[in-house]
Amino acid sequence: MTDGAEKDSAPRQWDGAGVIVTGAGSGLGAAICRVFADAGARILLAGRDESRLQRTRDSLSTECETAAGDARDSDFCRLCAERAAERFGRVDALVNNAGVIFRGRIEETGDADWERVMRVNADGVFKMTRAALPHLRRMRGAVVNVSSTMGLAGGAGLSAYCASKGAVILFTRAAALELAADGVSVNAACPGAMDSPMLFSAHSDGSDAAAIRARNRAEIPQGRIATAEEVARSVLFLATERHITGAALSVDGGYAAG
Repeated sequence: MTDGAEKDSAPRQWDGAGVIVTGAGSGLGAAICRVFADAGARILLAGRDESRLQRTRDSLSTECETAAGDARDSDFCRLCAERAAERFGRVDALVNNAGVIFRGRIEETGDADWERVMRVNADGVFKMTRAALPHLRRMRGAVVNVSSTMGLAGGAGLSAYCASKGAVILFTRAAALELAADGVSVNAACPGAMDSPMLFSAHSDGSDAAAIRARNRAEIPQGRIATAEEVARSVLFLATERHITGAALSVDGGYAAG
């Protein structure tokens, strides 16, 4: 048995690697940063709120860089890729995690609601992937797109969100085929209900947190909601196992299977 010092000095899976994580300011994005940092990666944290990014950065014991901006903006995406490559000398993985949700029936969904969800959830994935590709090709790296079980199964009152997350899955599969010869893997993690701020956002029926948790638990075969850390570990797995590509991995306690 090794002592603590020997264990801490052992090489880690992602030692020295450079990783970009979008939506890194809270919830799942912050958890993804933690699991990659624990594996040894250096991380560029991208998001819209500098103060939130700084809080995540302060919680990590690894080399970090922050970039505040909007993944819908092609110039910002290029800035993130270039800054990560300059700071770390390499970009080994991109995690497209930034996302928003709108809850409402079709007739309650305005043009601005639909366009915002599609632009953040789908356009942002495309633009950030496009910007990072030259660097990812150099390292034969990995892209993990955070979709949702709602992109696989659908859900009433979530038409814009489901459409955007379904688009992410099909983009993932197309990109996996296109980039396979370059050695770049592209996969999607599809979480279901997860204990994060998004689960509790914008419920028009006035449900409190306890009621929302209970309603979601009742729909999940395993009978519980995922933690952000569980989903984050699935993202790390998809980024690490490079012979897996084009996959949409459900991380939902069996919801999509039902």
